[in-house]
Amino acid sequence: MTSPTSSAPAGHLCLVLHAHLPFVRHPEHEEFLEEDWLFEAITETYIPLLQLFERLDREGVDFRLTMSLTPSLIEMLGDPLLRRRYTRHLGKLCELAEKEVGRTRHLPEFSDTAQMYLERFTKARYDYSKRWHGDLVGAFARLQKAGRLEIITCAATHGYLPLLRLNPTAVRAQLAVAVEHYAQTFGRAPRGIWLPECGFYPGLDEVLKDFGLRFFFLDSHGLERAASRPQFGVHAPVFCPGGVAAFGRDPASSQQVWSAEQGYPGDADYREFYRDIGFDLELDYLRPYIHRDGLRINTGIKYHRITGRTEAKAPYVRAAALAKAAEHAAHFVASRQRQAAELRQRLGRAPVIVAPYDAELFGHWWFEGPEWLEAVLRALAAQPQVWLATPADYLAAQPVHQLAMPAASSWGWKGHSEIWLNRQTDWIYPHLHHNAGRMCALARQFPAARGLKRRALNQAARELLLAQASDWAFIISRGTFTHYAAQRTRGHLLAFNELHDALLLGRLDAARLAALEQQDNIFPQLDYRVYAPHKKRKHHERQPS
Repeated sequence: MTSPTSSAPAGHLCLVLHAHLPFVRHPEHEEFLEEDWLFEAITETYIPLLQLFERLDREGVDFRLTMSLTPSLIEMLGDPLLRRRYTRHLGKLCELAEKEVGRTRHLPEFSDTAQMYLERFTKARYDYSKRWHGDLVGAFARLQKAGRLEIITCAATHGYLPLLRLNPTAVRAQLAVAVEHYAQTFGRAPRGIWLPECGFYPGLDEVLKDFGLRFFFLDSHGLERAASRPQFGVHAPVFCPGGVAAFGRDPASSQQVWSAEQGYPGDADYREFYRDIGFDLELDYLRPYIHRDGLRINTGIKYHRITGRTEAKAPYVRAAALAKAAEHAAHFVASRQRQAAELRQRLGRAPVIVAPYDAELFGHWWFEGPEWLEAVLRALAAQPQVWLATPADYLAAQPVHQLAMPAASSWGWKGHSEIWLNRQTDWIYPHLHHNAGRMCALARQFPAARGLKRRALNQAARELLLAQASDWAFIISRGTFTHYAAQRTRGHLLAFNELHDALLLGRLDAARLAALEQQDNIFPQLDYRVYAPHKKRKHHERQPS
């Protein structure tokens, strides 16, 4: 917990960044469009965040953030194939930026911006390859060891737990794999979890407790509509009957950043996300830097600002955008100071203000987001009224809280699972439930498999976990990349069924199994017996090294 002075603060601010992408890896293709989701996030979000965190740490700026790194994201960031492909992608970006500097040298409204991109991409390539040696997860882990970040986990493949609960073992498997994966990655047990899509149902707290998890986050209404009305609303956690703490999202701080109408990222001076040279320039010029089939894509080089509700976008002016980011950071900090003081007076205690955001907002969707965040962290470190805290910090300082069972809830439209279960996606869940039951049956039938059979059982578990990812239903509901999302869901279900039938018939094909293992290689240490009948276990948390 950061504390500029020894006196008690007016309140605590818990900034939470949720870093997640679905597992997308296609070794069967030389290039694959959807792998760019990861490459864009690395260049525009994860590298800028690491750069600013390390800069603040070097300068001795006192800050504390909570950040989830989901198991599927960690697996992609560490995958040798994806690392090589990202290095190639970054090299192309630098090459294109160099060409853009030459192309815009007589276009004063764009030339400075082109030079900025070249400098950014060149530094990103140096830091990624030379400073971090491609190991971004290791760089985040060092920040955790330095006391700057509290890294929390998520379900293994971001499975939406309220819609998997028909088979409790499926929920437990998502959590068991995640907790073990975190321990393997960071050398200690996770203390908290970001529930996928903030999806909660009563009773899930007992499962979280069984895996040693101490806290999780809810959308506002999940806490506000708890079985016992929370005395302090969303500005203090509650302890569930299982003893796990539930923290609720603060609407005011979220709205200032997320709101399409009132949020900072919509300011006219900020960079326009939807205007990219990948769609503006001649195809022959762009061909080496877009999809090999000539499909136009975002390159990440954008020369215009939001301007307003108009198609006529004005040129981007970096200095003006940075000045606006500083202004918005000062406004955010001042708003939290006023909010904390008012809440403390009304509640009779220092509140905790939980401000959670998707990490990919910062730098990707909101280009100036990392600069805004850095200015916020510097400003908070220099004032005594609001202290930065992680949930673990806050619980250590304030160990006594109300007992209440939160309401079943999620984030998103209507706040009760409808984004993931609707007319477009309802076909998915009977297959997920059926295959979860079949996986449990396999684990019972083969309690101690070895050799090829064990490999097939482990791969069947991988295929089921990948099919359960909430991302596929979300993408289908949003109407973007729907064919790919449906194809991924069906593909993993079919692969599971193929392995299931081969195991029961005793007709395993070693070559086919090896192909599936090479294609869907998530969680190499996975043990299929996470689907075996549950025995209550004692959890012993590993201490940080």
